[in-house]
Amino acid sequence: MKILNLYFSATGNTEKIAKCIENTLCEIGHEVETVKVTKDMDAEILEYDLVFIGSGVYTWMPGKPLIEFIEKQREKYRSDEIKPASPRRAGKRAIIYCTFGGGHTGTSEAVPAVKYMGQLFDHLGYDILAEWFIVGEFHGRLAYLSECGRLGNIKGRPNESDLLEIAEKVRGILRV
Repeated sequence: MKILNLYFSATGNTEKIAKCIENTLCEIGHEVETVKVTKDMDAEILEYDLVFIGSGVYTWMPGKPLIEFIEKQREKYRSDEIKPASPRRAGKRAIIYCTFGGGHTGTSEAVPAVKYMGQLFDHLGYDILAEWFIVGEFHGRLAYLSECGRLGNIKGRPNESDLLEIAEKVRGILRV
């Protein structure tokens, strides 16, 4: 099985999750290609049987480099691979995830980002196996929100407990 682990992280929160996914997959005997999405990168999504894709949430959406990547993929596959009614592709699966602070309305702030990322894979016929929402602390000028938002004190998140939960979810997806 070919596995791709795509992510964008501006603060390091999502990178922690991506590395946890990679380490867990390697521990249970799978090879995985982990790639941080950058401006102007490309990938052959359809070469992979299982894709993890994640981003931090920035004003309800994934990071700009990931949005641009998804738009390029949509254009690339639009004429030949994206079909009416999005027929399923046997053996193609995706897990969509995000890290978020939810300072104002909690998890609701993260839902649009995850749904946006998942649309490419749904249109390509991948089965979306899971959508994961992982709490991540605020950084920089918004760091104060880590102690006063709707989710309570989220300083230090994702923490060791969050990473253990992700490792268990990865194992569960692969039934190990």
